[in-house]
Amino acid sequence: MTAPTTGAAAAGRYESTKAILGEDLFEKVQSSRVLVVGAGGIGCELIKNMVMTGFGGGSKGLIEVLDLDTIDLSNLNRQFLFQKQHVKRPKAVVARETALKFNPNVNINALHRNIKDTEYSVDYFKSFDFVMNALDNLDARRHVNRMCLAADIPLIESGTSGYVGQVQPIKGDETECFDCIGKPVPKTFAVCTIRSTPSTAHHCIAWAKSYLFPQLFGADDEADNQDLDEAEKNGENADEIKELRKEAAAIQLLRSTLTDDGAAKRVFDKVYTQDIERLLKMEDMWKHRNPPHPLSFEQLKTESSQTGEPSNTVAGIKDQRPLSLVDSFNLFLSSVDRLSKRINATEPLSFDKDDDDTLDFVVAAANLRASAFDIESQTRFQVKEYAGNIIPAIATTNAIIAGALVLQALNVLRNSWDLARTVWLSRDPSKVFSSGPLSKPNSQCSVCRVVYVPISLSSKITLGQFVNKVVIGEMGWEGQVSVQEGGRGLWETDDFEDNADKTLLSLEITQGKFLTVVDDDDPHYPVSFAIGEPLLDDSEILFKLIKTLPNPIPMKAPPPPPDADSDDDLTVPAAAKKRSADEAGLDGEESNKKSKVEDGEVLVLDDDDDAILID
Repeated sequence: MTAPTTGAAAAGRYESTKAILGEDLFEKVQSSRVLVVGAGGIGCELIKNMVMTGFGGGSKGLIEVLDLDTIDLSNLNRQFLFQKQHVKRPKAVVARETALKFNPNVNINALHRNIKDTEYSVDYFKSFDFVMNALDNLDARRHVNRMCLAADIPLIESGTSGYVGQVQPIKGDETECFDCIGKPVPKTFAVCTIRSTPSTAHHCIAWAKSYLFPQLFGADDEADNQDLDEAEKNGENADEIKELRKEAAAIQLLRSTLTDDGAAKRVFDKVYTQDIERLLKMEDMWKHRNPPHPLSFEQLKTESSQTGEPSNTVAGIKDQRPLSLVDSFNLFLSSVDRLSKRINATEPLSFDKDDDDTLDFVVAAANLRASAFDIESQTRFQVKEYAGNIIPAIATTNAIIAGALVLQALNVLRNSWDLARTVWLSRDPSKVFSSGPLSKPNSQCSVCRVVYVPISLSSKITLGQFVNKVVIGEMGWEGQVSVQEGGRGLWETDDFEDNADKTLLSLEITQGKFLTVVDDDDPHYPVSFAIGEPLLDDSEILFKLIKTLPNPIPMKAPPPPPDADSDDDLTVPAAAKKRSADEAGLDGEESNKKSKVEDGEVLVLDDDDDAILID
């Protein structure tokens, strides 16, 4: 950590900022402790803005930057704190080094870590005045949202996608949280569409990346029939699924011979000749769609030998050159050979868009399949963009959103939540910026409507003691309750109390985790205990509540009335009235209630019936 210098030079650089913000607000800027999660596209611009504004410039001030990633060559076109010599180095560390060159008079600490590690518990989050998210994945953003709610500190959330972006200040119990509104999920396709009747290039890419590659080179648990079991449950064509099971078994045999000579030919003949011929025998499938045609290894090999230089040697950017069928054939042979040499029984391969071998295989395999189904082939760049779930990143969008982040941070420091705004950046030429007052929390939100209570526990406390002393003694819930951690059901009053004499430590309830208690008798909001730093081993007390429990625990809000255009005749069967995972406050994980499963020495409950869908 670099201590800020003092003197006329350090003071003089802030004169304009101080004149604009005023003495009081500028003092808060300099003395605030801020956690910045993410040092990528938005993060680089944000860190630069913060050091230039004076964040971390006081004796008590701090900017803590945390990011798990290392710098990739593709980052350099928009993440301007990084240069070519920084490739492969931790983003957080290099961002700190470069930011200090902008302003050496600030305190910055860099952590090359995962924000989801249990060491970053509620206690860690509570050490900051607020958190600024500059993340690019949904799971981590939801985790930070929940941790900030549990720690009762503000979060300023942000995100960009191409030319659009948004900034959202969040404060528990006062504003909408990140999970109050549902987020779009990645597009999925039916198994039979991917495996038998592709009609778009995306279907072919999904097949190559998510089916063929893991079946041949992935972990054994990736090469099983779980997707077919799920498809069968969902009512997809039973006869076709039966054939697909045979196909998967044949691929497994090929997998065992990948290190032998001729592996590429055997794989090619299986998936592009034999499997296509099998599909053609299912005549009903092609009554209303164009049938595929098998590819011939020998024919393509002959064409390859007769063709001079491959077409991808023409002028242009390598990844954006069109690939002919012969080009894809040659790339397929080459990539299978390269991947076969990397096979290691203890370290299965996984697809990585930045791994040339795995990307080449998916490009070649997808284009060969596209040719068999008369679908237009894709360039290497197009496949990488889709298979790698790449959303085009625009440097100027990141810069604008980073600026809006700092402006909203000033409102947070003022504690002026009435002035704070949700900001949207769009491509509308008439109004690039839109902003609006912060919305109230969604009364049905399964994340922010949970009652969060930080707690410290003794290593000696058992689950039974926790229920008796905390749930009954402190909360006053004497009826039917359930206790869960993540996806595990640990306790059901009367029905499942097998873990009563086990310590919470032996049940792996440790710092950084959440122990959630649900009242099965009355519709109270769930109470989620955020496990903090443990009590000393010689402590005589078993637990310590860091925050006073609300008395009484608030009741759930009634569900909103149905939409006017909803189906009034729809009746929900009794089985569907079971409490869902969302209602139980389990952060989207299924409630576990029925059959007992032994997980080492820990008894947990597992129930696949809790997820009930009504179409």
